[in-house]
Amino acid sequence: MVKDALASPEGSAPERSAPEERPARAAWWVRLAAALPWPVLHGLAGLLAWMAERVGYARRIIDEHLATAFPELTPRERVQIRRRYYRGFAQVLIEVVKATALSAAQLRARIDIAGVAAVRERLAAGPVLLVAAHQCNWEWMLLGLSLELGFPLDAAYKPLVDSWAQREMLKLRTRFGGRLVPAQELLVDIIRRGRAPRAICMVADQEPRTSERKHWTRFLNRDTAFFMGTEEIARVTRFPVFFVGMRRIARSRYALEIEPLADAGEVGPAGELTERYVQRVERQIRESPPDWPWSHKRWKLKKSLYGRE
Repeated sequence: MVKDALASPEGSAPERSAPEERPARAAWWVRLAAALPWPVLHGLAGLLAWMAERVGYARRIIDEHLATAFPELTPRERVQIRRRYYRGFAQVLIEVVKATALSAAQLRARIDIAGVAAVRERLAAGPVLLVAAHQCNWEWMLLGLSLELGFPLDAAYKPLVDSWAQREMLKLRTRFGGRLVPAQELLVDIIRRGRAPRAICMVADQEPRTSERKHWTRFLNRDTAFFMGTEEIARVTRFPVFFVGMRRIARSRYALEIEPLADAGEVGPAGELTERYVQRVERQIRESPPDWPWSHKRWKLKKSLYGRE
């Protein structure tokens, strides 16, 4: 259902050229770690990656996923992807901590965003949907968009089980003006806010285990189920849809590219928009395999032989 789509006053909203940082502060030990210089944090990330490789963190799951997705690669090539995945994941961990202390200018210097002008043009006329995947550092993606769009940003999110983690992540994700909406409340929130110009962001490559409606397709050489929430919201609201891609260009430096996925009011066959999204996500993964979360148990759902969910 629409409420399962994930990420994070009425009337016209003025442009915001420079969102203010939120006053909420991270936990003391997070602030202490974030104060460390980049070379020290990168060294810690290297140590974490080495430890993950030594203990074989999620190695069986990662190797199984890589072997299925990239059968054309040699075992040695897939091992290299796994090692780079460990390094990238460790980098993301230290970047999330560091983000609690970065100023707007410091974050802008580490994220290049292409395609913003086209989104701003559409935002001047009303809301847009932004859809992304768990590629690279999606937390920095949210912060970068909050800074650069010049309009309010609402992000769908799934509340965390741990209350402390939930509190700290809310502080981080909203520090440059972003607004978080629990995924199960997203559709009601969209309807309530009407045509107020804003970007509504979702990360939609998770497995839809609790959703009544799924789109089944081939993804990374497997039958894979996807949320249809973005497509259903676009169909109901007639908002335009943009895909936000992300790639790593250096240590703790990224590039975002925003490109149209569906025009405002576009109505196609059921599953067409979701399929466009899936194809764009897979292309992004194949361009940079280490930057997708291979250790996640993504394929628990199995497609019925009789075509049922």
